[in-house]
Amino acid sequence: MVPALAARLARAGFVAAEDEAADLVVAADGDLALLHSLAERRLAGEPLAWITGRTAFGDLTVRVDHGVYVPRWQSLPLARRAAARLPDRGTAIDLCTGSGAIAAALSAARPIARVVATDVDPRAVACARANGVEAYHGDLFAAVPPDLRGTTDVVVAVVPYVPSPELHLLPRDTLRFEDASHYDGGPDGTDALCRVLTEAPRFLRPGGAVLLELGGEQAGHLRPLMGRLGYREIETWSDEDDDPRGVLAVVRGAS
Repeated sequence: MVPALAARLARAGFVAAEDEAADLVVAADGDLALLHSLAERRLAGEPLAWITGRTAFGDLTVRVDHGVYVPRWQSLPLARRAAARLPDRGTAIDLCTGSGAIAAALSAARPIARVVATDVDPRAVACARANGVEAYHGDLFAAVPPDLRGTTDVVVAVVPYVPSPELHLLPRDTLRFEDASHYDGGPDGTDALCRVLTEAPRFLRPGGAVLLELGGEQAGHLRPLMGRLGYREIETWSDEDDDPRGVLAVVRGAS
């Protein structure tokens, strides 16, 4: 069953055909009619995580409800760097949490820490809560409990950062199924990034850090803003292909 389905997926261009076929077979649980339906959905380009209801994020298996942003493996370094900055009994805020994958990863790494998440999509909030995350419905910091102001150790976010003119460069099926608001970061992709950097100092303690996923030349574009806002110890990192993937910046004050 798996080899035949894997061959079909491979012919359609799916690079992880065997793994995906195995996931679909597990999800169908012996129901051949259901398996056919699930396979057709995947062949049409629907995200695998929506079809199976889950995805791997590092060592975690995360629930992903239909319509909720699917966490990418490219966000794992961001989650790991955020966890490294989070004290055992510290506090973190995960913005645009989606399924809650990064928040769940932080909680797994620092079980005693308080990790709060927000998302503007109520479906995402419900999904994150189902993954055990303390999640709130609202736009970026608007829904963060007020007692976290000035006391937070880490702010982490995967906000929409694809420049609007480049949305057409995303994989063909991405915007066929997913909401463009998950990706559209405005003219140069930095609209939400700038908002997070501007608002984060109200919540971070002195020496706290904000960590953001980004791409292209966005880190360079954001440096003047970070300088004006008083951030220091600005660090960037790239993936194995040397493509920029994120930035870390620390608010002023004793660490």
